[in-house]
Amino acid sequence: MTTSRPEKHRDVIGWREWVALPDLGLKSIKAKVDTGARTSSLHAYDVEEFKRGGRRMVRFVLHPEQRSVKETVHTEAPLIDHRRVKPSSGESELRPVILTAVELMGQRWEVELTLTRRDEMGFRMLLGRQAMRGRFVVDPGRSYLNGKRIKGKKRLKKKSKG
Repeated sequence: MTTSRPEKHRDVIGWREWVALPDLGLKSIKAKVDTGARTSSLHAYDVEEFKRGGRRMVRFVLHPEQRSVKETVHTEAPLIDHRRVKPSSGESELRPVILTAVELMGQRWEVELTLTRRDEMGFRMLLGRQAMRGRFVVDPGRSYLNGKRIKGKKRLKKKSKG
């Protein structure tokens, strides 16, 4: 006979959710919750690596709304690695990796995101199982348990001056 140990309470999330990426200036981006994907990825183009104060950085552009180029976000983040990823297309590619904060269901934590063009994909962001491990239970029959999207200019976090 097996006995079960009490599990830490985990919030339930759906197969797609609105998440925030506050360090990148985004209050709302639709993410596909993908337990089949090990790593998380973010739509990015015009990716440019540079150094600031001896630290490796990457600047890039993204369109947070799928199937739309109306909103354009120019942002940057510390570059922590390059990783070879084999996406569903089957062809392995070397991608830059950043570490950034994500907010979902009242929680905020750091996740690694690979940067790649996701123009043809249905979602601008993929939240992989490494990012969710130990935090959430996924209900594949539900969506947007974190609430509704933030639209228009309210979606973009104002950058502080100084």
